[in-house]
Amino acid sequence: MQNINKALLHLKKDKSLVKIIKQFPKPSLESGRGYFEALSESIIYQQLSGKAAGTIERRFKALFRGKMTPRRVLNLKDIQFRGVGISGQKMKYLRDLSVKFLDGTVNPSGFGKMTDEEIRQHLISVKGIGRWTADMFLIFTLNRLDVLPTGDLGIQKGFKKVFNLKKLPDAQKMQKLAKTWRPYCTVASLYLWKVADVEKEN
Repeated sequence: MQNINKALLHLKKDKSLVKIIKQFPKPSLESGRGYFEALSESIIYQQLSGKAAGTIERRFKALFRGKMTPRRVLNLKDIQFRGVGISGQKMKYLRDLSVKFLDGTVNPSGFGKMTDEEIRQHLISVKGIGRWTADMFLIFTLNRLDVLPTGDLGIQKGFKKVFNLKKLPDAQKMQKLAKTWRPYCTVASLYLWKVADVEKEN
C-alpha cells in the first residue's frame, strides 16, 4: 500500500489524471496465486467471456482434487481436457507451459532479478503466451509497478477518454502520453481500466 501511496503522489502531477484519481477509490494490487496457476488461468481465459472462462477454469481445477502442478497437467488425457471445455489448441498451450516449467525454460526463481522486458521475453517462449498475457502476469501476479499494457483495449479506451482523443491511440502515442507516469504506469493503468469500465456501462 505504501508503494500505491507513493505512486499516487507522483501521478497527481499529471493534470489529466488528477480528476480520475479523485473520482475512483484507491486501487490495490494483491498477489497470492502461484506462477504456474496464474499463467494457466490466463491461457484458459483467452478469447472467452469472463463467465464462460470462469466455468471452464473451475472444472479444470476440479480435475486435480488439490494443487495443480505441471506434472499433473501433463498426466491428463485429451478426453479430460475436452470434458471440461478446453479446446485442442489450449490443451497444447497448457502442455507446453507445463513442459517449460519442468525443463527450466520458464524459471520463476529468477524473476526477482529480471527486468519487466526480460520476463516478457521469458514468457512468450511458451506457445499461447503473448505480450498481453505477459503484461497481465507482470501486473497482477508479480505486482510490477511500471507496466503499461498498450495492447489492451480497455487501456486504449481509457487513454481516449482521459485525453479526449478522437480515436483509440496506438502504442507509440500511449507511451508518449504516459512518459511522466513512470515509474508507476501500472497504477495509472488500474485507473484507466476503471474509466473504460464506466464507459462500457454508459
